[in-house]
Amino acid sequence: MQKFFKHGPKSNNMVKWSSGGMDKVLLTRPILEPGYSILREKLDVVMPKGDPPSKEELLELVKDVRGILCHLTERIDREIIENAPNLKAISTVSVGVDHIDVAEATKRGIIVTHTPEVLTETTADLAWALIMATARRVAEADRFIRKRMWKGPWRIDFMLGHDVYGATLGIIGLGRIGQAVVRRARGFRMKILYYDIVRRETIERELNAEYTPLEELLKKSDIITIHVPLTPETFHLIDEEKLKKMKNTSILVNTSRGKVVDGKALYKALREGWIAGAGLDVFEEEPIPDDDPLLELENIVLTPHIASASYATRRKMSEVAALNLIEALRGGTPMYVYNPEVIGKRRNCP
Repeated sequence: MQKFFKHGPKSNNMVKWSSGGMDKVLLTRPILEPGYSILREKLDVVMPKGDPPSKEELLELVKDVRGILCHLTERIDREIIENAPNLKAISTVSVGVDHIDVAEATKRGIIVTHTPEVLTETTADLAWALIMATARRVAEADRFIRKRMWKGPWRIDFMLGHDVYGATLGIIGLGRIGQAVVRRARGFRMKILYYDIVRRETIERELNAEYTPLEELLKKSDIITIHVPLTPETFHLIDEEKLKKMKNTSILVNTSRGKVVDGKALYKALREGWIAGAGLDVFEEEPIPDDDPLLELENIVLTPHIASASYATRRKMSEVAALNLIEALRGGTPMYVYNPEVIGKRRNCP
């Protein structure tokens, strides 16, 4: 089993390792090897005692750091950035950067880096697993057996699901992950529709995908899978109005960000049969609250934000995030810069 690195000597409010006076950086939570060793070899690393850290801990610890390596669980907002006068780079172990005030960082000449590409295929695998599990009621059937409810003889109308092979798949967001899902769908002889804010004609031809306006995609698709970042424009992109446009036999899968889907509207849609089922790896609030009504439903498959959770991928994400931060602090250009307009206009710290 993969292990986190061991904590070093503790002070009152942090874990700290010394690396001979090199740039001091804040590691908000543990990362996997080899990322940690790479980071520790090149930089002075401090880490909060809290896991996850409190806002107060972060505000105190960023006062004298030049870099932050964070997870999507930490909100690196304007207040934290303002409290870090020497901050030159923020590296996140994620593709999405909605937990970082990128506009504020950019204004101050701070590089923001992330980890795209690394988790593309692993996330597409999980999206496909949710498609199959939801369509064929796998989780529900597993619960049925474990509750010792399988007592009667085989019946022709028992636990009926929906075919995936030959169905129409609607992709919302044809970026790297959306394209990876399409490649998997081709083996199932699916008709591919997609919607994106940018039409991708070269990819259309390569993947035999058909660009379709969002409302038309919702009406025509048997299975819809979401692969967009969380932005002001995509917040509650799938709301009650959109859900009502879907087929009552259709399935919705979301492995992007929870707030792209209106959770209350989704509950209503599933309970009242506007759609047949849903598979979610992300939620509006994480962890999902114990009293969330979605937990009461049988026609939904839920996973705890594990789309990138393979040993190899999480190790690689940790490594890339560490290398991104080191390269940014040494004045180079990291492999994955989210705000490239900062290159050449970086903050000049003493």
